[in-house]
This record gives sequence, structure tokens and C-alpha cells, in this order.
Amino acid sequence: MTITTYNKLIRDKIPEIIEQSGKKAVVEKLDDGRYLNMLNNKLSEELSEYLDGNNVEELADLVEVIYAILELKGVPLVEFEKIRKEKVEARGAFQKRLLLKEVIED
Repeated sequence: MTITTYNKLIRDKIPEIIEQSGKKAVVEKLDDGRYLNMLNNKLSEELSEYLDGNNVEELADLVEVIYAILELKGVPLVEFEKIRKEKVEARGAFQKRLLLKEVIED
């Protein structure tokens, strides 16, 4: 018998996929505090994976984790988008590709 330990947050259908391959998945349902902690870890993991490969699929994973965090915090997507647009209105987006090199103060 071989046991591989992961202790990482997984997508909802992963246990079924593991079972279909003839293996047994041992899972635990997390409370809100641990869930948020694991979502934050997953956010970092997915960002690293994106930075390593610049793969658009990894961006989709990042967005999925962000959606889960928003849902946990009770923030509807419409509200999140409103916040995003307000920031764009007040401070701009990143469309001009500007790099701030220095600020000179007299």
C-alpha cells in the first residue's frame, strides 16, 4: 500500500476523479478560517505556476481561487467588478504600460 500525502486544497470533482482511477481519496471539509488560509495558499501556488509558464490556464485557476475567496467573504461578483471599475476610474488601469522610474521632489 502506498500513501501519498498532499494536504492541499483541491477542486470539487478531484475526489471523484481519484476514485474513478481505482484509488481512495481521504478528504476533510474545512471551516471558514482554514478554508480562507488554504485559498490564500492556493492563490500563491497558482500565481507561481502562472509565472513559471505564462499559461492562460493558470490564469483561469487564479480567477477561480479569487471567485472562491469573494464568495467566502460574501462579496458578489457585481460588487467586486464595481470596486474594480472604481479603482480604474480613480487611478487608471494598466493599458498605457507605464513604468514609474523616479519621483523627484524639490
